[in-house]
Amino acid sequence: MAPLRLSLGLQSHAGLHGSSGRGLVDVAVLAEEAGFDGVVIGDHVVLGDRLDRYPYPPVHFSQTASWMEPLTTLAAIAGATSRLTLTTGVLVSPIRPAVLLAKTAATVDDLSGGRLELGVGVGWQPEEFEAVGASFAERGQLLTDGIAACRALWDADPSSFSSTTVEFGPLWCNPKPARPTGIPVLFSGSLHARNRARIVELGDGWITHPRHPLEETARSVQQLRGALRTAGRDPNDLIVRTSLSVRRDATGAPDLEATFAGLPDHVEAGITDLTIWSNTVVDAPEDVVPRITELGAAWHARRPTEGVPPRAGAS
Repeated sequence: MAPLRLSLGLQSHAGLHGSSGRGLVDVAVLAEEAGFDGVVIGDHVVLGDRLDRYPYPPVHFSQTASWMEPLTTLAAIAGATSRLTLTTGVLVSPIRPAVLLAKTAATVDDLSGGRLELGVGVGWQPEEFEAVGASFAERGQLLTDGIAACRALWDADPSSFSSTTVEFGPLWCNPKPARPTGIPVLFSGSLHARNRARIVELGDGWITHPRHPLEETARSVQQLRGALRTAGRDPNDLIVRTSLSVRRDATGAPDLEATFAGLPDHVEAGITDLTIWSNTVVDAPEDVVPRITELGAAWHARRPTEGVPPRAGAS
């Protein structure tokens, strides 16, 4: 059984990496040296003027915040690291043409030696969809069809695909992902029936709602595993990623003992991957090196070593 894994969430909009996006690569290198298992990066192509629609308040960014394009950034990180899992968390995939997404993701996976993990979701900004000519009303169908089309293009050539929102073929699309099983895809959001069907039919895992109670997550994981088993898939391959909140002591400093106290409960709930977002542990750019180094050391002193099923596609 593989150990629980911890990723550092890289938030370009928080400005903790300095004035250049290159600082995100430096932070990722630091995370690898500190012993993190991966990095996660979020996504916005553009921002509109209705941040009040943000579904996970309070809003912690402004319209002028810098959002680095995730797959481009992960490609740069791939060249500077050797073992980190590289996760989008989450990519608004419906605003990207499926064929272009398949090509870009396969390229990053090939360059990284099979380290990309594609976390995807429907997004929440109508302005983002309008700006690229995509239908906000059809975003759920665009998500489903887009990943199904990627799966077809990552498979043997030539590939053809037909759905209500995506149609092509026959086409040849290379390079293929580094792993014969393709790129692991994690669907984010609430585990309603449509999302559960996406995971069972097209996905490798689930990124939980950031404020999902652990008890509810545990029930949802059991439902997912049961659905996978019914579909003839191995439920032990399921990836479940969630955010871990950083606790603070009376002085306001991160309390890592308290932060990691609940790790056994997360394992018991079926969670395989945790993300700690950089702006929840780092308060200023000068804190980046000491805080991430300290967090990595605390993680390795406390991480559970048993009880988590192996990652899908792992050797």
